[in-house]
Amino acid sequence: MMPAMARPRDARRREENEVEFSRIVAFSDGVFAIAITLLVLSLTVPEHLPRGESLTDALWDLRHALLAYAISFAVIGRYWVNHHRFFSSVTGFDGRLLGINIFYLSWVVLLPFSTDVIGNHGGEAAAVILYAVNLVGVSMVGLWMALDAAAAGLSEIDSEEMAALRHKSLFVAAVFLLSIPVALVVPEYAPLLWLALFFDPADRRARRGRVSRRGER
Repeated sequence: MMPAMARPRDARRREENEVEFSRIVAFSDGVFAIAITLLVLSLTVPEHLPRGESLTDALWDLRHALLAYAISFAVIGRYWVNHHRFFSSVTGFDGRLLGINIFYLSWVVLLPFSTDVIGNHGGEAAAVILYAVNLVGVSMVGLWMALDAAAAGLSEIDSEEMAALRHKSLFVAAVFLLSIPVALVVPEYAPLLWLALFFDPADRRARRGRVSRRGER
């Protein structure tokens, strides 16, 4: 566990404010649910196709949107799981934690917009950069929130879990940051780098660690 630091603000203990804490978690879950649902709105096929264009052509034109949708859905799902695990370890909260959480959610709700932009303008560098910056923001602000709460003694997350969270967040951020210079040269190929998200080495290490711990029992 990370060492606790004195908090200059008054922190409320979770067990003494369970109703208020539950509202914080419910609000956060609602934001995630709305954001992940809105992603599908970027996937549309015209009811009346232009003359000479088949449905197959129309679906092929959606390839950038479908890739962005798949990645956004997977990333939002992953970060909802991380957010859920983090708040299950929270033992207290204060205005600073709530503020960082709201800031974090502001990056999450931006994802449907950036997903729509890259779906419609996937071949343009600006669309790729917007999407990449959005995901870097989600990753790094989420990590900041977890580190800040742990340092202030507001969570019971242990060092192993924190290390795993740090590795995952930095891996996601690194993948998207690396795609930005590629987007400036060949924007249509930059999204291919994002497929590396599905091969996160931290996930494999975490799974091996869980299997090892179960074997020791």
